[in-house]
Amino acid sequence: MRPRERQLKIIDLVHHHGKLGVDQLAERFTVSAETIRRDLTFLAAQGKLTKVHGSAIPLRDFGEGAFAQRMQSNAEAKRVIASKARQLVAPGDTVFIDTGSTTLTMAAQLATIDDLTVITNSTEIARTIGTANSNAKMFLLGGTYNADNRQTCGAIALNQLGSFHASIALLAVAALSGEAGVMDYSFDEASIASAMIARSDRVVILADASKFDRVAPFVVASFEQIDTLVCDEVPVDLLAHQLEQAGVAVI
Repeated sequence: MRPRERQLKIIDLVHHHGKLGVDQLAERFTVSAETIRRDLTFLAAQGKLTKVHGSAIPLRDFGEGAFAQRMQSNAEAKRVIASKARQLVAPGDTVFIDTGSTTLTMAAQLATIDDLTVITNSTEIARTIGTANSNAKMFLLGGTYNADNRQTCGAIALNQLGSFHASIALLAVAALSGEAGVMDYSFDEASIASAMIARSDRVVILADASKFDRVAPFVVASFEQIDTLVCDEVPVDLLAHQLEQAGVAVI
């Protein structure tokens, strides 16, 4: 493989996975670690990615972007995750579901389940389930309204959460790291997710592989607080080890 072809593939891989180490890339392309370091140095100088501590990350890893854009990103992976997670919810369950592009994809699956009680801070999730299933008992949390992702958050929403207890929480997150656990880029969204976790019998995280080995500013939970991770690819390396040590089931 020519260097330019390899470098283009490196860019694609890093943007898909969020972070890749030199050794991982060297094994992937059957070249030396020094060759990969030269590639990363060149690509970083060209503004194609960022080189940090023996790894490469996407050039901009500061947030998730606009909600509409996130809905288009990894759409097929989100549909796969939603289909898998559907099997974890039974008729009669009480469900917490927070705002997120993956949980909004999941909402259409929840609408097919009878006798659900759903508590959410997403007006779009409430609309999706409530419109398709008139038998669902729907509770929409109040609070400060964010028009971009059509969610409520803040002190009012957190206070109202104290009135509920769920059999299962379905949560979308921005980042999963073997070093730091489950994280989000929004303090408000992390606070809502943490509060839902504290009031649920089972906690299910929905995350496609682009969230693996990423770090975000606000911690949602440790892996010990999570029961199940539903994803489109199997985690590897430190993340896989930490999930196994914490007893998290990976589907």
